[in-house]
Formats: sequence, C-alpha cells, structure tokens
Amino acid sequence: MVRLMFAATVVILLAAVPWARAASPQELEANKQTVRAFEDAALNQKDFEAASKYLGSRYTQHNPAAADGPEGLKAYIAFLKEKFPNNHSEIKHIFAEGDYVIVHDHAVREPGTRGNAIVNIYKLENGKVVEHWDVIQPIPEKAANANGMF
Repeated sequence: MVRLMFAATVVILLAAVPWARAASPQELEANKQTVRAFEDAALNQKDFEAASKYLGSRYTQHNPAAADGPEGLKAYIAFLKEKFPNNHSEIKHIFAEGDYVIVHDHAVREPGTRGNAIVNIYKLENGKVVEHWDVIQPIPEKAANANGMF
C-alpha cells in the first residue's frame, strides 16, 4: 500500500513540473520551426530585429560569456556582425520535448575553418524563446575515430 501511494505521489508530482508537460506533435514542430527561424535570424542573418520577433517576455542567457536579456542578445549579434560577418550555423539535428528544443549545430565563423560543434538548448513559453544554454566544442583536425561529430 505504501509503495502504491508513493508511486501515485511521484506520478502526480511529475505531471505538475513544467518540463514534464506533454506537447502535441503540432506544438513540438512549431517550437522547432521557431528555433530554426530564431537561429537563422540571429546567427546567419545577424539581424536582431528579425530575431527579437521570436523572443518571449524575457530572455535568460546561461552562457557565462554572453549578457542576459534581449540587450545581451543584441550585443552578441552586433559582435558577430562586426568580428565574424561570414559566421554561419547549420542545424544538423533538432529535437523537441515539451517546452524545450535542442539543436546540434555546425558553426563556422570563418569560411575554410573547421568550426565548432554546438549544442544549443532553448526553453520556449507560449511558442517564444525565453531561455538559452549552450555547449561548444571545437572540431579537431584529427579525431580518435572516423565517426564525425555530426
């Protein structure tokens, strides 16, 4: 009986947490399309006005090298535009679960360089980007295996 009550409590608690929220296939696809458009506007077009259309009421940045909020994003886009005008990111994989979208990008700041493998994690609320995390890994000249990073 105690185990049954514990299991029922866990199920109820998991159902109440935001990350456990189930989303319809249409919502998941819409979230992926929002993130695709957001990344293209911010990273490839380097257009803050276009990118800001995809931001929610807040923008929490978890990359310690980037400032928080929409103004932080604006400053980052200006940095890219000035220092790396040829920067281009290509989405290799994209996944959505609940309000989160995870993108595996190949980012090349200068043509002819290997670039970086980047995992960007976005949280969306009401179909808008409100939070961002990233993990960045340089693509090495030689790898210990032949699997590739993408």
